[in-house]
Amino acid sequence: MLEKLAKQTAIYGISTIVVRLLSYLLTPIYTRVFGQAAYGIVTDVYALIPFALVLLSMGMESSYFRFSAKAEAEGGTADEIRRRKRHLFATTWGATLVASTLFFALIALLREDVARAMGEAYVGHEEYILMVAAIIFFDVATMIPFSRLREQGRALTFVALKACNVVINVTLAILFVAIGLFDSDFGVGWVFVTNLVASVATLLLILPTTERTLPRIDTRQLRTILAYSLPLLIGGIAGTANEFIDRQMIKYIIPDEAMAQLGIYGAICKIAVVMTLFTQMYRLAAEPFFLSNFTKEEFVESNAAALKYYVMASMMIFLGIALFRDLFALIVGRDFREGIFILPVILGGNVLAGVWLNLSFWYKREEKTRFAVYVTFVGLAFTVAMNLLLLPRWGYYGAAWARFIAEAAMVGVSYYLNRRYFPTPYDVRRIVEYVLLGLALFALSEMALPHVGELPRYGINIVLLLTFVGYAVWRENINVKALMRSVVRRR
Repeated sequence: MLEKLAKQTAIYGISTIVVRLLSYLLTPIYTRVFGQAAYGIVTDVYALIPFALVLLSMGMESSYFRFSAKAEAEGGTADEIRRRKRHLFATTWGATLVASTLFFALIALLREDVARAMGEAYVGHEEYILMVAAIIFFDVATMIPFSRLREQGRALTFVALKACNVVINVTLAILFVAIGLFDSDFGVGWVFVTNLVASVATLLLILPTTERTLPRIDTRQLRTILAYSLPLLIGGIAGTANEFIDRQMIKYIIPDEAMAQLGIYGAICKIAVVMTLFTQMYRLAAEPFFLSNFTKEEFVESNAAALKYYVMASMMIFLGIALFRDLFALIVGRDFREGIFILPVILGGNVLAGVWLNLSFWYKREEKTRFAVYVTFVGLAFTVAMNLLLLPRWGYYGAAWARFIAEAAMVGVSYYLNRRYFPTPYDVRRIVEYVLLGLALFALSEMALPHVGELPRYGINIVLLLTFVGYAVWRENINVKALMRSVVRRR
């Protein structure tokens, strides 16, 4: 079963890496076109969008996977199973469309008030608010159709449609740079124009995959779904708040230079692209995999092994970026590179985010989704408290540490809940071994190589990275050739 998960992760991974790397072309473009404060607006808005998406999706994505598995478990002919799944799709899609329509109407009505609440940079630019609301509407409209593609195992179609969105976005950004639109009075607004065009195009392209299914809400089924999804929604709101609340606190706690610090912090977070990509591609593959209809014994065995391998791979990526962060700093404009020293802390937080993602699958499978609320609200409490403590002293460096501490707290609570309610034999000793080895190699580079020349330093860091990779392959007795053949065959 883990071979299946590895193949699905690789399929999503290779394709998603290409797609997301294209999207990250926007970072070097925007950090060279805009100053720190203007890019701070981009960082601010794109930190808030995921929060709105989580709120309006209402936990329906995880619900769709879980209830699709139940539709299969009920048995019957292939046509009966297909009919139950179409019914589920129509209800979940309809519910999210209603929510997103109401959201857009409300924001359009109150856009001036929203602009004032978001800060001085938005006053007089209410059109920014309206365009962002439209982007959110179209993105929510495609959420359940994309989930359906994942549930059906249509990874290549999923990625191809995501790629179209990114290609449109990047192409328009490059075009707008070439003709000088970003230098106009509308400025940052053109960023939202490119995104809106891409979001509309994505909805039009994904509609044919719905097989003419119309969104139609079965209220009885929706009540059952909401009983499962609402705890996930509450937990998702708190979890996503962990992702954006630090940006908001920078904006209000450091008012004199808030947008500049926000711009630097957002740009450095973007450099952690590979770690973010790995966590995302793993989630895309692992969520439908672990929420499918496994026996408890199969689930426990697979989940325990998956966490170990996730940490092993994450520490490889951590070293690959942290040891060469001066090269990764070239992704952003010169004005933003002063913040590169916070990158290892951000990477560490991303590793921990993936760990507690793994630790969440058991309660989603067991339909004890209230635990998501406990975990994410603990994280939110730590995020707020640590930012209040550290931001006035360290600025955006404090925000990076606050997020790291919050992710660590969520891992701790998740692990405690697992040990108490659903003991899973995670190989904690091996996991800690990989973490300590990775940190030791990083510390060795930091302490021993600061005065070494550039080329020798890169050479030594390559050796350190290969040392970790070689040790992990030997320790796990991984047949690299067999694994690669399995991924290429995709069967």
